[in-house]
Amino acid sequence: MYVRQFMTTQVFTVSPYESIADAMTLMRSKKIDCLPVLEKGKLVGFITDGDLREVSPSPATSLSIFELNYLVPKTPIRQIAIKKVITCHPDMGIEDAAILMREHKIGGLPVLEEDKLVGIITSYDILEAFLDIMGSRSPGQRVVIERKDEKGVLLDIAATFKQYDTNVASFAFYHLKENKFQFLARLQGDQVSKIKTSLVEKGYIIR
Repeated sequence: MYVRQFMTTQVFTVSPYESIADAMTLMRSKKIDCLPVLEKGKLVGFITDGDLREVSPSPATSLSIFELNYLVPKTPIRQIAIKKVITCHPDMGIEDAAILMREHKIGGLPVLEEDKLVGIITSYDILEAFLDIMGSRSPGQRVVIERKDEKGVLLDIAATFKQYDTNVASFAFYHLKENKFQFLARLQGDQVSKIKTSLVEKGYIIR
């Protein structure tokens, strides 16, 4: 699974010379929380709703509301935008993009291909990918199988599914302590209960 499968290709951008107020208005109207900053088609910065909140009126500021209302519309984006932008490539693995976001504590990554902005991927998109991987929106019954991690276990589970003519809509692994793992599957068929019984008889734990 790659970034290009989940990124948003309709990207709203701002120039470094537009005002903070313009960026705020755009984010609210488009219901987005980050904006790449482009100058002559080149990515020169990145701004998030968190950056904008820091310069928005609040009870903690020493400036009056009148001063803030004067400064916000006149302050250009370039003064608060992140200059060293963390980016990714459309062919980067979705998990690598997630690691980048976590390491740098950011909620979005501009996607560049040959130095051209082709999309943006956010933590919301990563969550969508996770839901797809887990089969959360797929039909079928969710079954969690737990067992000690040994050779041949996956083959044994697959053979049991086949024995009872059951389709696997999605599956995922989660490794536990003490060399155990959980196999989460979403199963489609009329004999899921028989699969559970068979696996329990073989020593598996059904959660």
